Amino acid sequence: PATMSPPVPADPLWPRVVKLLLLLFQLCVPGCAPQASPQPRCPSACICTSDLLSCSRQTLQRVPQVLPPTTTTLDLSHNALTQLHDHWLAGLPHLEALHISHNQIRDLPPKAFHNASYLRHLDMSSNHLHAVQTHYFEALVSLEELLLYNNRIKQVDENAFTKLSGLRKVYLSWNNLTTFPFHTVQGLGIYNLRTLDLSSNSLSTIPVEVLAALPENIGNGLYLHNNPIRCSCPLYLMLQRWKKRGFSSVKDFFEEHTCKVSDNVPRSLIRFLKYSHMFENCSAGPEDAHLLPFQVTVGQPILLTCNTSLPPSATTYMWISPHHEPIKYPGNSNHSLEVYHNGSLRIAVAKPWHSGVYVGLAINSPHNFSRLCEVNVTVQNPKLAGETFSTGLTTLLGCIVSLVLVIIYLYLTPCHCLSCCKKPAPLSPPQECSAQSSILSTTPPATDGLNRKASANRHVVFLEPIRETQNGKIHLALGEDFPDPKHPKVLQLKSDTESISSVFSDTPIVS
Repeated sequence: PATMSPPVPADPLWPRVVKLLLLLFQLCVPGCAPQASPQPRCPSACICTSDLLSCSRQTLQRVPQVLPPTTTTLDLSHNALTQLHDHWLAGLPHLEALHISHNQIRDLPPKAFHNASYLRHLDMSSNHLHAVQTHYFEALVSLEELLLYNNRIKQVDENAFTKLSGLRKVYLSWNNLTTFPFHTVQGLGIYNLRTLDLSSNSLSTIPVEVLAALPENIGNGLYLHNNPIRCSCPLYLMLQRWKKRGFSSVKDFFEEHTCKVSDNVPRSLIRFLKYSHMFENCSAGPEDAHLLPFQVTVGQPILLTCNTSLPPSATTYMWISPHHEPIKYPGNSNHSLEVYHNGSLRIAVAKPWHSGVYVGLAINSPHNFSRLCEVNVTVQNPKLAGETFSTGLTTLLGCIVSLVLVIIYLYLTPCHCLSCCKKPAPLSPPQECSAQSSILSTTPPATDGLNRKASANRHVVFLEPIRETQNGKIHLALGEDFPDPKHPKVLQLKSDTESISSVFSDTPIVS
């Protein structure tokens, strides 16, 4: 027998076949093929457009986790947000405007805006911020407008805006600022800054020499009105110079620029630009004073006095009204307001608008002001004293009169017939002295003439209940024409109605 050679081992192709089958399986089955990550959808509480994402007024307590990356304007205003996390804007690389006003944010983490280098407009007004720290906005290198008004800000760090070279508008009005780092204004992009609104705060002093050296573009938009700044001649001269240059910060709010005459009296404010002739060389000296109450009714005269030991020969007096207007000696032209030589203020006729705090000042040569007293005037309406009692008495009398009228109507109404108002016999139907008995009367007066004969046999009964005492039942008598006038029920009804009509009819009945 021929010898057979051993079989040659086949080439191991099965691993390649398995790989090929797996590849074909992945390509043929859609679910197994790798797919691109889907784009984030619009949050359910928001409205999305091409590049705008609005989540306003949705009572959100936290920012939605997934936001569309194409957003350039994000509106989260009027919600209940209390905090923002670090890098929360990392998914919005194209964001340019962020509206997050009217929330409850008190503080910002160190890296809240570290992924918003393209942000140009930031509105965080009407929140609960207590300060502006250095790390809040230092990463917003492209920021141009920053709105922080109507917060609770008491302090602004010196380096809070130093890295924001492109900043053009900063709104810090309606806060609790007592000081501001004005020396850093030079670093706020001296050629870019156009608006720095510090109005309606609690600024008591400002470095006039620093502000006077600012360029015109900054002075034109530096708003300082409605602040209790200490009255001084340098401040007055600076604002007068800005007014002559036509700066909007002074021209648009001319009468709202006030200064404080005394440091210890917050209410001693006066519109020093409106009454400039009195403050060209003024200075104030603080003294202790107590708020004196003074009550008067409308129409009575008011006399306010201050105890002073100053010599009357070298002293004149002036009062500052609750509306921050000066009342100086001798008063106005019509003598409704008079200032006497001893410093007393007399108001001829008290009016409701005269209520408020009056500050008395003494003016010594050369126009040095010193505070004397502070009086809180309350003008009451004379009707208010007895208004509560008179109103209650009027209401009580009205109730009593109404009750008496109701009792008279129910029980004391005069009855024209004594027999019909008496209690009926147990077996006879009740008779009522009311409009119903006159309506049910079928006997016409004698003046009807021939028409009486035509309608003598017609009985009209309205849908009124005819109460019968037998068995305690109530029956309804329906209006109809009975064919037989001698029917027993017709005779009974006719006798009842004729007896009633005989009482109420003034004209004799013709048989």
